[in-house]
Amino acid sequence: MHTAAELASSDFVIEVAGRPASLQDVFRDFTDRDRLGVIVRRHCGATGASGLILAAVTAFYDIQRERYGSDGFFIYPDYFLFHVGECWGDHGMLDVWPSHKEVLVGNESSEELLRAVNDRAVTRLLVEDRERREPGFERPSLASARNRIVSALAYSADGRVTESDVTVTGNRKAESYVDAVLGAEGGSRVETKAARDALRRDGIATETYRRLSLDEALARL
Repeated sequence: MHTAAELASSDFVIEVAGRPASLQDVFRDFTDRDRLGVIVRRHCGATGASGLILAAVTAFYDIQRERYGSDGFFIYPDYFLFHVGECWGDHGMLDVWPSHKEVLVGNESSEELLRAVNDRAVTRLLVEDRERREPGFERPSLASARNRIVSALAYSADGRVTESDVTVTGNRKAESYVDAVLGAEGGSRVETKAARDALRRDGIATETYRRLSLDEALARL
């Protein structure tokens, strides 16, 4: 819950289609009951979506502050990272916590991954920007996802996607959380740190995303 005391929604600058926007423009009808899910396939990969994750976390806490006052709650949002094939780092500093919300999923089938997403009732889905596939989901899994997931976006572990239509810029405090995630992985992930530094201007990164239909997102699982 460190972000509840250290970040405000005004710390994030969001643009949609080149115009100033808010989180509600990205996640329409967002509430504190929404569940964010991020698919991760690279070391510290979710840092490439840290701006949107932290903006959503902060919006969640805004609702709690309005409801209970600034000191009247203790709760974490039900947001999840799905690590495909192996654990791709500890992202707890992005307030994905407790640690069981970083879910390890086998890489044998996209069906297994979608089941994990469905089991946690994800409503907002971020998928890595990669080529479309034909995963052949089972009918119950596909129906469950279509009935529940209302927003989907492509992101990149490096923080930039092609043909982007959403940008998120945080602040130095948010970047310090990213550095903490990257630093925990040690020198073997120097290339990930270098990619992040390439995004930064005056120490602050701007990440890009692309809005997807649900079918487009599921084809990238």
